[in-house]
Amino acid sequence: MTDALELRDLSVSYASAEGTLRAVRHVSFRIAPGDAYGLIGESGSGKTTIAYAAMNYLRGGTVESGQILLNGSDVLAMSPRELRGVRGSRVGMVYQDPVNSLNPGIRVGEQIAEGLRLHRGLSRAAAAARAVELIGEVQLPDPAAIAARYPHQLSGGQQQRIVIAMAIACEPDLLILDEPTTGLDVTTEAVILDLLAELRSRVRSAILFISHNLGVISTVCDRIGVLYAGELVEEGPKQQILTAPRHPYTLGLITSMPSVGRVRRRLLPIGGQFP
Repeated sequence: MTDALELRDLSVSYASAEGTLRAVRHVSFRIAPGDAYGLIGESGSGKTTIAYAAMNYLRGGTVESGQILLNGSDVLAMSPRELRGVRGSRVGMVYQDPVNSLNPGIRVGEQIAEGLRLHRGLSRAAAAARAVELIGEVQLPDPAAIAARYPHQLSGGQQQRIVIAMAIACEPDLLILDEPTTGLDVTTEAVILDLLAELRSRVRSAILFISHNLGVISTVCDRIGVLYAGELVEEGPKQQILTAPRHPYTLGLITSMPSVGRVRRRLLPIGGQFP
């Protein structure tokens, strides 16, 4: 079976005032269809760079080496026209900040319907009807009324569910989630995590879930990759990573997680800074 996503020895750099910054260095992993892979690391570790590289959507970054295969096809070798067909159709992405993902001047139902018309060839009426259905599928009340609203008329949690509806509208082979619950209250976060689990079982999309929160990752994913300073320092099945970590950075992440009933103890950070 062909993997939904495979990264082979990926390295990405950015130009900076201090010289070339190698943000991602020789990262390799794969996600099978229907599987969920969690990529965890602190801010600046290269998580979002990998997410944008997977869609060949880097701004200012350069892929130095490696391959990014989507169902066996090299994303980096695709033409602009081929990429337009892939984005939103075969790959859906949920960004960290829903406000920046939505057009403030267009009703949210129309924003969902646009992708259906473009990638699925639906008529305007059929796309609008399907958009309302999708809003219902992400568990928002009164979907027809929500579809007629503008983004600023929705709460943060509602906006995030609209972005998820947009990402899954065409039932993509791969769903990339970049910190999808950051900034949400814990109740809304729990609802969205339950929603993602239900959608994964129904749509059967492969998931790349990017977060700095190990607790969220462990709830959603089957396998976990730990990214530190642009390098994948450890990966494996969820249970192995959580119970028998091999890298000191992974151990530091686990021991720093708050837990009810755990004896208070001093956190032991890893010395040094990112390059």
